[in-house]
Amino acid sequence: MKAVQVLSLTLLSVLAASAQLVTSGKCPKPSVQANFDATRYIGKWYGIMKLPTVFQTGECSTAVYSLKSPGVIGVLNSELQDDGTITSVVGSAKVKDPAEPAKLEVSFFESSPPGPYWVLSSDYEGHSLVYSCTEFGLFHREFAWILSREPTLSEETVEEMHAILSSAGVNVDKMVRTNQDATYCSAMNQ
Repeated sequence: MKAVQVLSLTLLSVLAASAQLVTSGKCPKPSVQANFDATRYIGKWYGIMKLPTVFQTGECSTAVYSLKSPGVIGVLNSELQDDGTITSVVGSAKVKDPAEPAKLEVSFFESSPPGPYWVLSSDYEGHSLVYSCTEFGLFHREFAWILSREPTLSEETVEEMHAILSSAGVNVDKMVRTNQDATYCSAMNQ
């Protein structure tokens, strides 16, 4: 047990230093989108807000989803770095249990295990709220993204998404806005 505690504290220190949101205890279990329809979800989404991550450090983030086969969604995430370069990563998301199609597992590298990708809310045409949480011993690491079909999203909708996350116990005060300014992000459209 002592080894688990030492390992957990070490992991917590590393993750905390890297600006990811790590919290003690088990992952919350928020409700997901009822009757999720992957065919309506495909297409381009813009990042509006997120919990900080070490793997998304740029601005102007987009996610393009494509239907690869029933229950499998292709993923292309892109963002603009401070030095003007565009970084992208390709992956796939799979439905873990057909009875809960809004609970997907996403993977980007064969050598790493898939991570949860839960669609908590989406109207398919305007907004999407995605949540992910992984447990590490006595702690859990959370990710959340508010996405939009356009580079902007109304404050009213953002507040609605915050309310959903808050009701699940997620600290929305830690969320950061993604710069989607048309001039700043123009390199993403070339």
